Amino acid sequence: MNNTTFPWPILNFTEMQETLATLHQWIQIVGKIRLKTMPWQNHSWHATLYITANGFSTHAIPYQGRMFQIDFDFKQHKLFITCSNTETVDMDLSPRTVANFYKELFEKLSSLGIDVKIHASPNEMEPAIPFAENTINKSYDPQVANKLWQAMLKANCVFNQFRSDFIGKASPVHLFWGAFDLAVTRFSGNSAPLHQGGMPNMPLDVMQEAYSQEVSSAGFWPGSKDFPTPAFYAYAYPSDASFGEQKVLPQEAFYSAEMGEFFLKYEDVRTAANPEKTLYDFLQTTYEAAVNTSNWNREKLER
Repeated sequence: MNNTTFPWPILNFTEMQETLATLHQWIQIVGKIRLKTMPWQNHSWHATLYITANGFSTHAIPYQGRMFQIDFDFKQHKLFITCSNTETVDMDLSPRTVANFYKELFEKLSSLGIDVKIHASPNEMEPAIPFAENTINKSYDPQVANKLWQAMLKANCVFNQFRSDFIGKASPVHLFWGAFDLAVTRFSGNSAPLHQGGMPNMPLDVMQEAYSQEVSSAGFWPGSKDFPTPAFYAYAYPSDASFGEQKVLPQEAFYSAEMGEFFLKYEDVRTAANPEKTLYDFLQTTYEAAVNTSNWNREKLER
């Protein structure tokens, strides 16, 4: 599982912060386009983005008897809009305001005959400045964007391997634009207590449907001002009181009682002798912490 040919990139949150803030707004806009045009799927799986060999993608979206998709390309630093019956159009990924990005993207869509109306303010973040009015976030460092994508690409490979060992219901490995996290989730098959919500600018009914069944979920998150370090996380819903007391790997992993989650800093993975195994061990042992304390029927769920 160790791959030294393509090393994990160094991620420095301080260096990433401004580009990350702008890119987070951009992926929200693109994600909301997918949300409005895709048929609904359970747990909002129809709304997510995906990691590709060039960046992030909506993948193909059915639209009025044709298909289109939107791709962030962090090699060429372009946003491509591909439609099944027209030429591909593109726009630059460069220092520009969110308002400018929003305006040009919808002009490009309109030129292709794609008419989409979205809720034009961000979710899961505060302040929720309407996209058309946001002239604050305007940073884009190509090297930062490329490194972030490369890190997510590496995590995506391990997440997909981890997902393959589970034969119960499991999510795809997908990028949630709300919190900007790459995630994979396993389900016990049992119903869960009604979720109480609590995410800023997130409808309660969306949260309650997303967590309507017991889950063990893990992911990668590039960090925030309150948690200024890229990290991997793992949690269970609902979780037993003893969940956070379980022993997990590697030794650098820790439990946050405040967040109710296990964390492993990205840097601890990157600098490990075998980063892929280190991350896989974290995914596996935190999953075991969840299912063993919540009494999942593992014989029916695991290969």
